[in-house]
Amino acid sequence: MNFPSLFALLAAPALAQDRPGTNLVTILIIGVAVLVGFVLIVVLLRFANLWIQSILTHAGVGLLDMVAMSLRKVSPALIVRAKIMAVQAGLTAIETRDLEAHYLAGGNVMKVITALIAADRARISLDFKQAAAIDLAGRDVVDALRTSVNPKVIDCPDPKKGKTEVAAVAKDGIQVLAKARVTVRTNIPRLVGGATEETIIARVGEGIVSAIGSSNSHKEVLENPDRISKAVLTKGLDAGTAFEIVSIDIADVDIGHNIGARLQADQAEADKRVAQAMAEKRRAMAVAAEQENRAEVMSNRAKVVLAEAEVPKAFADALRTGRIGVFDYYRLQNIQADTKMRDSIGGGGPTAPPSPEGKE
Repeated sequence: MNFPSLFALLAAPALAQDRPGTNLVTILIIGVAVLVGFVLIVVLLRFANLWIQSILTHAGVGLLDMVAMSLRKVSPALIVRAKIMAVQAGLTAIETRDLEAHYLAGGNVMKVITALIAADRARISLDFKQAAAIDLAGRDVVDALRTSVNPKVIDCPDPKKGKTEVAAVAKDGIQVLAKARVTVRTNIPRLVGGATEETIIARVGEGIVSAIGSSNSHKEVLENPDRISKAVLTKGLDAGTAFEIVSIDIADVDIGHNIGARLQADQAEADKRVAQAMAEKRRAMAVAAEQENRAEVMSNRAKVVLAEAEVPKAFADALRTGRIGVFDYYRLQNIQADTKMRDSIGGGGPTAPPSPEGKE
């Protein structure tokens, strides 16, 4: 039935009756019919191509579903294209509702479908919920799956961080510089919540330092570098990470500085500075003691001067009281003058003859 015949059937009752109320109802019915027809035409024009693709590929997305997606702010073209890819790849268990929910959650629907198809081809266990969780967690699910199939190599240490070698010191004090390459593949079950590549690099670097540090001599490391990789692999460094370590290969081993000798030299220099400080302390104490002795000498000299100042007073008092006479005083003066003369003669040199007055 086409639209002209529909309009003719709707208009026939209006022609048969001439009542005004009947004409108004007829006009409303015709208007509604025209509006519905216009909406159907718009819907068909917008979603006809997607609908036909869905029907031909057995995607199972109906026309009303596409209209509902459009009302829910979901891209019908994206959902239909993703569903067609899944059905054509044989993934019939994926529901359209799940694709819509992942789209509304902000996920990348096409990456999830691509990853599921790749996992199915590679015979890797991965379902839609797990892939959607990985995608929503911010991980590139396609890259993770590619790494799981084709392991990648990680340099340790990371050259992007500005370091090219891991430095460690053996027991003999010689520094050893090592560079390692870690081959890892993605562990899909631990991808959500697992540690990233930086954790792997840090753990491998720590293992290299520990292995070199436990060596008695740097020669052991140079003779057998694979002992480092074996010691690191036995520690299970991939626990709790999103990767599984396939192998650890030592790419290069070099000899660095003699850290032991440098430390001993630094210790000797420190001991020298301590000894110098102690000597300086003792010298300062000696200088202080000398200054104290000089002060004591000056104090004693002052006491002597004070005592000598009392002598004239004693003479004067003795003269006043008559304990000594004037001749006694003059005799004492002569003795002092004679003593000064002898001192001056004796101070002229060690070969000066002794004074005859000094003989008894």
